[in-house]
Amino acid sequence: MKIFISIASYQDPMLTNTVFSAYKNADLPQNLIFGICDQSAESIDLDNFLFKDQIKYDLVDPVSSKGPCWARARIQKMFDKEDYYLQIDSHMQFQKGWDSYLIKNLNLIQSINTDMHQLPIITCYPRSFEVIDFEKGIFELNSSDKNTHIISYREDSMFIKKSFCRQIGSVADCEISHGYLLAAGCLFSTKEFVKEIPYDPDLYFYGEEISLMLRAFSRGFGIFHIPDMPIFHLYTEISNIQRKLHWNEDEDQNRDIKWHEREESSINKLDDIIHGNVKGVYGLGKERTMKDYEYISGVDLVNKVVSNNAKAFTATFVSSLSWQKSPY
Repeated sequence: MKIFISIASYQDPMLTNTVFSAYKNADLPQNLIFGICDQSAESIDLDNFLFKDQIKYDLVDPVSSKGPCWARARIQKMFDKEDYYLQIDSHMQFQKGWDSYLIKNLNLIQSINTDMHQLPIITCYPRSFEVIDFEKGIFELNSSDKNTHIISYREDSMFIKKSFCRQIGSVADCEISHGYLLAAGCLFSTKEFVKEIPYDPDLYFYGEEISLMLRAFSRGFGIFHIPDMPIFHLYTEISNIQRKLHWNEDEDQNRDIKWHEREESSINKLDDIIHGNVKGVYGLGKERTMKDYEYISGVDLVNKVVSNNAKAFTATFVSSLSWQKSPY
């Protein structure tokens, strides 16, 4: 059972560490296929990887890059009907047996005979890790936190740019929980995700996660959160490992279309998606409605209203639901 691992990297010194960590900590590393879009001035040395035949590598000049969604769309073109799809950031670390753990939980969810359980997306904002010695590849995982982390809306950042709202992690009082938001840098699903929800290269940064979630939600996919997620993220605020971002002035000054223009266009497209003005694969599906979404999330995105604070800003409601039943 093959796992395709999508990694969009922008001048990230942690990229190689991320790939090695995923490979060496997998129970079945021979089943991993890496799809990497490396937006860097210089290529990584693929000869350093004894498993380089399992790596599909796309090197892009940073000036030519059009942002994370564009990069992830390029990676999905490398997908070759692998059984599972894992999308991560390029600064991650993995626990031993992470592949078996994710597949076991996905199979458990799919053992429930409803449409949404047959199309699961496991996601969260992962726990952190710290860099102890970068040169020696020594990292400390924050593995003591065994909670189930869902994603909720951030109360102080609702509708800050048209329909766009920020997201934040919340702790659920249950083992497996339904969800209503996803993290683009940590999601695990089946091959149906790539087929049904291909990445929209016209989106930029703001709008990526909400649009992806709504497109999946309205096509019948179920969003789930599990305990003890075996993937860890390096958060900028606790790290001394510096990496450039796509909107840094160094490269952006040489681009014909500036990052803030792409951002504005992306937010406008998010609004159009929410209001049903985008047709086809990049728009909403027909399995669920925006009213269905308001029911589980407590947020009316169409009218930009929070209708239920507890649902929107905490894990209280979703963790009270049985994950073994559909909420709709």
